[in-house]
Amino acid sequence: MTRIINLKPSPFGRSVLACLPFVLLIAAYLVASDARLAENPNDKLLPSFASIADGIERMAFEPSRRTGEFLLWVDTWASLERLCLGVGISALLALVVGVANGMIPYVRAPLSPMVRAMSLIPPMAILPILFIALGLGELSKVVLIVIGITPMMIRDLQLRTESLPSEQIIKAQTLGANSWTLLVRVVLPQVMPRLIEAVRLTLGSAWLFLIAAEAIASTEGLGYRIFLIRRYLAMDVILPYVVWITILAFLMDWLLQKLSAKCYPWLHATQGGK
Repeated sequence: MTRIINLKPSPFGRSVLACLPFVLLIAAYLVASDARLAENPNDKLLPSFASIADGIERMAFEPSRRTGEFLLWVDTWASLERLCLGVGISALLALVVGVANGMIPYVRAPLSPMVRAMSLIPPMAILPILFIALGLGELSKVVLIVIGITPMMIRDLQLRTESLPSEQIIKAQTLGANSWTLLVRVVLPQVMPRLIEAVRLTLGSAWLFLIAAEAIASTEGLGYRIFLIRRYLAMDVILPYVVWITILAFLMDWLLQKLSAKCYPWLHATQGGK
């Protein structure tokens, strides 16, 4: 008897199954929206697709009457700039500190407990402190992202470094490799794929911290716009913004996956091409 765990869908079947939840979600929204609008044509909670299309056109393709800017693209650029800067700094810090913690006991002894403690601090709890200490500008928003995701990335890379087979380290030293050679030729090629995976796994948290910071203190950005127009119950704008954020996050995740597959094909070959 064939067990269900051994059954695998075809590539076409996998695509169909991947799209099925989204189709069902859209269908459920259409049914609920039609029901609410039939009862109250002025209902704003679940706007029709026509209203959502009007909201998209207004925000993305019509200049603002106040500033003359296309608000969706201005907000997107502002948010992506903050996000990429915060994630980039976090990735660099995680690589340096995580590998050092994993390789060098004299670095691990003082830094590992501190990183573990920092990873347990709720980042949102220190947001007011950041605004007081760093002001309401760009710096505090970027720092919140860095504080929010860096400790977990450091711990992830430290664990990956520590899990490298000791035989590789011993053999490299036997062949005359110094610490720098070990780092460049043995450790980094095996840690870098994990760094990309760590960035992928923390993207959702990075977006959360960014939107929270923009909602509290900002003059532009996707999070700022959502919380600005919520007072008007403008769901025809809020919903497209949420979908747009999801699309951006998905594209970033997809690009990182392709980057990993391009730079480290041996890893994806051992994982069955995933």
